[in-house]
Amino acid sequence: MKKLPQIYMGQPNRSRRKFIQGLAAGGVLLGLPPLLNSAWARQAAETKTGMAPVLSGTAFDLVIAETMVNFTGTPRLATTINGSIPSPILRWREGDTVTIRVTNHLPVSSSIHWHGIILPYQMDGVPGVSFDGIAPGETFVYHFKVDQSGTYWYHSHSGFQEQTGMYGAIIVDPAEGKNRIRTDRDYVVQLSDWTDEDPMDVFAKLKKMSDYYNYNQPTAVDFFRDVADTSMAKALGKRRMWNKMRMSPTDLTDISAFTYTFLMNGTTPAGNWTGLFKPGERIRLRFISSGTQSFFDVRIPGLKMKLVHVDGVDVEPVTIDEFRFGPGETYDVIVEPESDQAYTIFAQSMDRTGFARGTLAPRSDMQAAVPELDKPEWLTMQDMMGNMAGDNNQSMDGMDHSKHPMGGMAMGAVAEKVKVRHAKTEYGASVDMRVDSPRTNLDDPGIGLRNNGRRVLTYADIHTIGGPLDKRDGKREIELHLTGNMERYTWSLDGLEFGKSTPIHFPYNERLRVILHNDTMMTHPMHLHGMWSEMQDESGKFIARRHTISVQPAQRVSFLVTADALGRWAWHCHLLYHMDAGMFREVVVA
Repeated sequence: MKKLPQIYMGQPNRSRRKFIQGLAAGGVLLGLPPLLNSAWARQAAETKTGMAPVLSGTAFDLVIAETMVNFTGTPRLATTINGSIPSPILRWREGDTVTIRVTNHLPVSSSIHWHGIILPYQMDGVPGVSFDGIAPGETFVYHFKVDQSGTYWYHSHSGFQEQTGMYGAIIVDPAEGKNRIRTDRDYVVQLSDWTDEDPMDVFAKLKKMSDYYNYNQPTAVDFFRDVADTSMAKALGKRRMWNKMRMSPTDLTDISAFTYTFLMNGTTPAGNWTGLFKPGERIRLRFISSGTQSFFDVRIPGLKMKLVHVDGVDVEPVTIDEFRFGPGETYDVIVEPESDQAYTIFAQSMDRTGFARGTLAPRSDMQAAVPELDKPEWLTMQDMMGNMAGDNNQSMDGMDHSKHPMGGMAMGAVAEKVKVRHAKTEYGASVDMRVDSPRTNLDDPGIGLRNNGRRVLTYADIHTIGGPLDKRDGKREIELHLTGNMERYTWSLDGLEFGKSTPIHFPYNERLRVILHNDTMMTHPMHLHGMWSEMQDESGKFIARRHTISVQPAQRVSFLVTADALGRWAWHCHLLYHMDAGMFREVVVA
């Protein structure tokens, strides 16, 4: 068998003890009892991070346990696999059958879901849907054939264990002779968000006050700036409309850097994860978005990135400066640094409250300048209401959109007289807004990225090589609305939280068209387990095969699904707190 190319692990850089976020470089300390004493805290501060081991082969033993960590200067308990954050990188080969023994040493049930991997539903790892979970002290054996290649990841699907550290990367090497991408070095860059708070406390705060972590609320200064830029009448109309919807134009994410520390390969910005290279080398960076609630905008100042692989699938190469991706998505890029200098990998949060960062450098003692955070932008009524038609077709007369051009799209690029169907279940306490005139274009990079002077990736740029797996058109159409009530912090599909819903049925081998219609002010990364989502553009033409699709506010997207996977599957928003609040459905293929 041909030798596998090496996956380089990189290392944390400890030349600076403090940097913007994270008072400690961050890390996991193995082999110590869970004692929160000062000696342990001092020792934990020196722990190495960004060194997740690579496990290759066909047989694996994974142990889930509680482990002490320190990312902020305060020791906390994390949930780990084999004692590291991130969990070990699992390296498989396309065509092999893998066996993974998972032992649970937690005091509560646990699970592992293999995100984006096509497998029998009994192996999918979703408690209450595909299996019972892994009880404390028990071992569950996952066993399945790997019929795909690419970059994927795995994580817990139990409670908030993903938030507390239970996630890792999967690399599936192509079968012999099928590798299209040749590189000199290969790095996993796994982004995540960490909080020292108990996630249950975070959730409770959001339920009581959904904007608890939003520290960018509009002020009187902003109001008078609007008056100066437009008029008193328009400024008042703008405030009146937002107040009527009981929303804030700065509510881009639910959880900010007020509590989050953003990590790159389990390393804080202070720790500065570093990947080494020699000038002239061709480097593959496998970006994995493992944040529970965070979208990241990624760029490497001074280097162009060539996107070659998305969600485990090769795509037609496109050269970019920056991309945004949400929880669950994976983007692989190629960079080719020619100079003997360091480059910063900069991943800022969508709300511009914080960032993760690392370095590419010829030597471990080198660093590059870290960019300032971009200025945060506010949602506009177009972001919220498509063509500015509100619930019950109310007009948005108080809005002036001339100062918010949409990069790459015309302001009127909305669905052409789409007949929107709102289910009766959308008219209740669980839904606080509905979008009657959504936009369908895919060439908008999203708020904060429009016209920023950089070449920013959009979904319209992503084209899978080889076309769809199934050439059939969809004979049946399913429309699912992404719904919620911000004030109550309830999230749902068609106005029904998971506990109030019934399963969606796909007849076996049916080819169907799915429409996702976002009736909320948030961007939702929607993940369908067990089956590929073959995304279409606004004209109905296939563009990309995805396992996770982020749907922007007031946007309507469509994709084709072949129901070729018998069993019970999960379909949910990959913002963990949204999923836990009800944005989840079961799909039954029979």
